[in-house]
Amino acid sequence: MKRALVTGITGQDGSYLAELLLAKGYEVHGIVRRASTFNTGRIDHVYQDRHVDGARLVLHYGDLADSANLVKLVYEVAPDEVYHLGAQSHVRVSFDIPEYTHDITALGTVRLLEAIRQSGLVRTRVYQASSSEMYGRTTVAPQDESTPFAPVSPYGVAKVAAYWTAVNYRDAYRMHVSNGILFNHESPRRGETFVTRKVSRAVAAIRAGLEQHVWLGNLDARRDWGYAPEYVEAMWRIVQHDAPDDYVVATGETRSVRELCERAFAHAGLDWREHVRIDERYRRPNEIDRLQGDAAKARRVLGWEPRVRFDELVALMVDADSKLVDDARAGRVTRMPR
Repeated sequence: MKRALVTGITGQDGSYLAELLLAKGYEVHGIVRRASTFNTGRIDHVYQDRHVDGARLVLHYGDLADSANLVKLVYEVAPDEVYHLGAQSHVRVSFDIPEYTHDITALGTVRLLEAIRQSGLVRTRVYQASSSEMYGRTTVAPQDESTPFAPVSPYGVAKVAAYWTAVNYRDAYRMHVSNGILFNHESPRRGETFVTRKVSRAVAAIRAGLEQHVWLGNLDARRDWGYAPEYVEAMWRIVQHDAPDDYVVATGETRSVRELCERAFAHAGLDWREHVRIDERYRRPNEIDRLQGDAAKARRVLGWEPRVRFDELVALMVDADSKLVDDARAGRVTRMPR
C-alpha cells in the first residue's frame, strides 16, 4: 500500500485527490489547520468511508508556517508521495494580505521541501501545485511550459517563487519534484468566493426566488476553465512518471466571465443581463485579460486529456447548487456535492 501526504486536503483539489488516491488503494495522510469551526466539509464523506477497500485516511493538524511541525509530520508519515496543494489561493485576496500569501504559498513550499530533504526521504515523489497566474500579463498565447512568467499579483509572484523552489530542489538535491501548472479548474466544491461558484450559487438562489442579483467585477477577463476531478488525475499521473518534470494542465479553450454568466443563467432559463451587476471593489489592481493553456506535453507524455468542456462544467455546477438550495428549502440534510 502506497502512502501519500497531502497538504491542502480540505480544499477542492485536496478532496478530489483524496478520493482518487483512496480508490487506488493508497493510505492517505492529510494536513489540516486547527480552527474553531470544522473545516472538513469537502472530505467528511471520504473520512466516514475511510476503511473501504482497505484504504485509510488519516488527518494531522499542521501548518505550512510551522517548519518544525512539518519536519515531524514528514518524518513520522514517511510518505511515498507528497502532493503539495496548500496555499493562500485567492488571487484578489492576495492583494489584501500579500505578506501572508508569500509566507504560506512561497515559503511554505520551501519549508515542506526542506522537511522532506531533512527527513532523508530521497525516494519520495513530490507534486508542487503551480498556477496559470504565474503567466500574468504575458503576450504569448497559448501558454506552455516554455512561456516566460510575468505575474501581476502577490499570489502569482508567490507561485513563481514556489515553482522555482521546486526546480531548485530537483536540480540541487536530485529530488523527484514536479510542477503541475494548472489552469483554472472548477467544480461544485469550488470555494464560494471564486467567480465560477459565485455565479452558480447566485443562479440557484435567483431561480429559487431567494435573491435578485449577483455582483461581479471584470466581465471581459478570459480564462481556460476545466473540471477539477480531471485535473487531480493529471496530478497523479505527473507523480507516477519516472522522470520529474513540469507540465501545463489545461483545456486549450478560453472563455470570458461574461460567457460564464450567459451559460449559467441560460441553463436555469434566466437572462443574465437582468441579474448581473458590476461592483468595482471586485476588480483586481492588476487585471489579467486572457489565459489559455497548451497541454500538448501532458497529452503526449502522460496520456492525459480533458473530457468535461465548458458548457457541461457550467451546467453541472448550476445543477449541484440548485440541488443544495432545493434540499435546504425542503429541510433535507445537505452534503458536499460529489
